[in-house]
Amino acid sequence: MQRMSNPGPVKKILIADDEPDILEIIQYNLSSEGYQVITARNGNEAIDMARKHQPDLVILDVMMPGKNGIEVCRLLRLQPAFKDTLIIFLSAINDEVTEISGLETGADDYLTKPISPKILLSKVNALFRRLNKPETGILEIGDLKIDREKYMINYKGVDIVLARKEFELLALLASKPGKVYLRNEILNQVWGTEVIVGDRTIDVHIRKIRQKLGLDCITTVKGVGYKFEL
Repeated sequence: MQRMSNPGPVKKILIADDEPDILEIIQYNLSSEGYQVITARNGNEAIDMARKHQPDLVILDVMMPGKNGIEVCRLLRLQPAFKDTLIIFLSAINDEVTEISGLETGADDYLTKPISPKILLSKVNALFRRLNKPETGILEIGDLKIDREKYMINYKGVDIVLARKEFELLALLASKPGKVYLRNEILNQVWGTEVIVGDRTIDVHIRKIRQKLGLDCITTVKGVGYKFEL
């Protein structure tokens, strides 16, 4: 396996799972990719190891002895040191309620088991690329260019005109490809907490964005929210 290109310090990843086989497989694959891996086998140990090692990313199983993954995530997010730490849930529980609960707690992604090591690696690498990408006024994803300062969209060399809220919605989702944005999170960031809009407002704007771009780049995560993928 080709090791990742990482000119900076080695990234530390904490994996918390009570299944030894899963811990071993994930640890092997992440270590082979060049990451420093720390493991924990229950929620309490995960919190202790996180405080001790200050990982850049935490992979949490939802169902663990002691404190479950969602409780661990909630407790970590309450501490300033882990406010911006990347967190991924890896769980055999595949239901909307648990996924929504996990994302609302502050996780960056929620993956259901079984998941191939290659897919997990791609998710981890994508999160770190997103974290390390410098903030500029221009977003470039493939053939799509979003100029957030000039409110301009260009796709494959063609300028596309979007209404202001359509632009702001697209720019928000595209700023972190792969991240699932909750509906309330989108409403607060695009329309603001003081503006009351209907439940279908986001759906209508996303439909218009897709039509104008001629591109289905926004995925609806049923019962949870939306994410940008190109």
